[in-house]
Amino acid sequence: MLAFIQPVPRIPLGERVEGVVSFVTENFEWFFSFLESVLTSLVDALSTVLTALPPLAVLGAFYGLAWLVSNWRIALLTAAGLLLLQGLRLWEDAMLTLALVIAATAVALVVGIPLGIVAAKSRDVETVLRPVLDFMQTMPAFVYLVPAIVLLGLGAAPALVAVVIFAMPPAVRLTMLGLQQVSKETVEAASAFGATGWQTLRKVELPLAMPTIMAGVNQVIMLSLSMVVIAALIGAGGLGEEVYQGLSRLDVGLSFEGGIGIVIIAVILDRITRTVARGKEKTGIKTA
Repeated sequence: MLAFIQPVPRIPLGERVEGVVSFVTENFEWFFSFLESVLTSLVDALSTVLTALPPLAVLGAFYGLAWLVSNWRIALLTAAGLLLLQGLRLWEDAMLTLALVIAATAVALVVGIPLGIVAAKSRDVETVLRPVLDFMQTMPAFVYLVPAIVLLGLGAAPALVAVVIFAMPPAVRLTMLGLQQVSKETVEAASAFGATGWQTLRKVELPLAMPTIMAGVNQVIMLSLSMVVIAALIGAGGLGEEVYQGLSRLDVGLSFEGGIGIVIIAVILDRITRTVARGKEKTGIKTA
């Protein structure tokens, strides 16, 4: 009998969360319809551009970008990776995945970097933000899919929201860390020469913090790619769908090809952003 006595009554947290989501869905349907159309248009526009262009034109653009921001070795690696995607007949799926990653990374950085700057300047904001970021990073990624589907339906829009929530914390944390690592003597010297707070931030603190911020950009891209596979479950499409279909059919070859496609995109984006971060680090050292 004692085994059935519960020392703590059941806390109806799930029912409360469901009630909040139902309230938001019923009262802010207009907002989520607008948000869905904006996010879907963003992903569709990027994927249309990437898939409409000839593969050699896209390859040439990425080759030139890699050469410009890094070196010839990364440029050759980029070209070889894109040619391999074409050879595996994964080009359209790869471009759709790339469009979703670019859109999610852009949204995560537009929201995350300003939040990191505000948190670095305000102890109160940092105190509030840290547990929220911990929650976002420790919650299983699949959990983000459910409210995204309820609020935005199936397709690219809920996938983009889930990817942004999952991938944004490194942008906030590393922006905050980079600014907090700038020495106080440097900031005081800028103020002593008459620089305003905005000028000190723009011309002193952000350039010195840029290597750490770029490390955050790299992490956002990698987390976005990992979440894109999971987002295929709610209709995001792309290479994640190849992996998902391979799993559902127990088709090892199909899932392996989809996985290799994601690895190729991950290696290309990782090498380019890492090289940019190292360049910023050297610039920061010279500036310091």
